[in-house]
This record gives sequence, C-alpha cells and structure tokens, in this order.
Amino acid sequence: MIEGCKLGFIGAGHMGSALIAGMIEVGGVSPTRFTVVDPRREALQPLEELGVRTSTETFAAVNGQDIVVLAIKPQVSSKVLPLIGPHLGERQILLSLMAGISTETIEAGLPATVPVIRVMPQTLARLGASAFGMCRGRHATEEHLEMARTLLDTAGSAVEVPEGQMDAVTGLAGSGPAYVYTIIEALADGGVRMGLPRDVALKLSAQTLLGAARMVLESETHPAALRDQVTSPGGTTIAGLHKLEEKGLRDALISAVKAATERAVELGKS
Repeated sequence: MIEGCKLGFIGAGHMGSALIAGMIEVGGVSPTRFTVVDPRREALQPLEELGVRTSTETFAAVNGQDIVVLAIKPQVSSKVLPLIGPHLGERQILLSLMAGISTETIEAGLPATVPVIRVMPQTLARLGASAFGMCRGRHATEEHLEMARTLLDTAGSAVEVPEGQMDAVTGLAGSGPAYVYTIIEALADGGVRMGLPRDVALKLSAQTLLGAARMVLESETHPAALRDQVTSPGGTTIAGLHKLEEKGLRDALISAVKAATERAVELGKS
C-alpha cells in the first residue's frame, strides 16, 4: 500500500531523524523516497549520509509528496501551518508528530479536505522499537489510516486510539522512555551501592528491563501474574517489592504520566 510513496519530512530534530533512520535501517524503506527539510544544515548532514534528499526550503517536503510528516515542535506550528497549507492537496496525507496539537487545530490551517493523522512517536523508532499512538482527523479514511499504520510499523508498532486519549498516550508512551531510562539508572546505582562495578550494574539493569518487557509482550500475561511467578514467600524479591511500595514507586510513576498528560493538554491550548 505504501510502496513507492514519496515521504516529505518537515523537521530533522531528534524525533524526526530517529523515525527516518528506523524506517531506513530497520524497516528497509528506501532512502530515495525521503525528502527532509530543516533550516539547520548540521541537522540534515547525518540524513544525507543515509542517502536522503535534503533541503532548507520547506516546500520541498510538500510539493510532489504523498505523505507529509510534521516533525516540529508544537510551539512553531502556528508559523509552519500557514506556510504549507496552500500547497497541500486532498490526495496527500499529513502526519503530525506534534504533542498536544489536535487534528481540529491542524485542519483549521489547511485546505478543507486534507486528511490529517496525529501520531505520538518515540525516539525508539531508531531501533525499530517505537510504540506509536495515532488518531485520525475528520477527512482521513480507513485507507489513509492503514497507510499510516503500515508506514509506522516499519519502525515499531502502532495502535489507534480516540483523539481524546492522545494526550494520555503522550504522557505514557511519548514521555515513557525518559521514565524508563531513569529506572535503569537507579537500578544500576543500587547495584553499585551494593558493590557491583558500574558497567556490570548498568548492563544487568538494562538487560533486565529489556527481558521483562519482552516477557509481557510475548507471553501476553498480565505483569502482576508474571511478578507473582518470581516472588517467593519470604524471599529477596518480596523484600525489595515491599521497599518499592514503601517509597512510593507506583505512585511516582502514575503521577509522572498524569503530569506529562496535563502538560500535553496545556501545549494544545497554547
């Protein structure tokens, strides 16, 4: 369905570059299908080395493209949308990676029938391991959505949610890698505190989270049930879990998702 589609990216920051690299290096999408624009030549250089066409002119990522990806910060959307709106047509799909900006807000700055799909990605796309949340605007059909899903699946796994849940996707999945990096670091610090070398502690910590995540996804077993399988009565694990509850780890993570979701809502309003 997306074979031969021309892909225009506006923005070559961390998120846009990670998605492009993942699609090419893991997903096998040909670099010749990409046109990426950014005013910063230094941001474009790594993508040029992948064989991607680049430009500093915004219109290069719009004119003649089948799918246009807005990989920009939400704070600059009010400047970019008026620039590209007059050049978009109903046969093109606009994918927005902007946190907090609704499809309705995006559609207000575009021609009446341009299909818009809102996506929340992760920089994990670079490894082909991103969790994508997506929703469609008024003019996007099931066919448009399936094209977007097929494209995103080359760099991870995409799920559709109602637009009212997209800010929660942002708070959980969009910001989630940062929470996990903090957990990995903290577990490694615990290992160092108890005498392990730093490199050993960090490798054990990261591999433990990787394996646990795979177990949840591949076994399709609830994490609480998996936790019970490794928690012996009176053993070391229940002692550690007791301390996590005492220190409020669960509450801290829930509160982090809540705070990030509320910030995504604020970005949308501003």
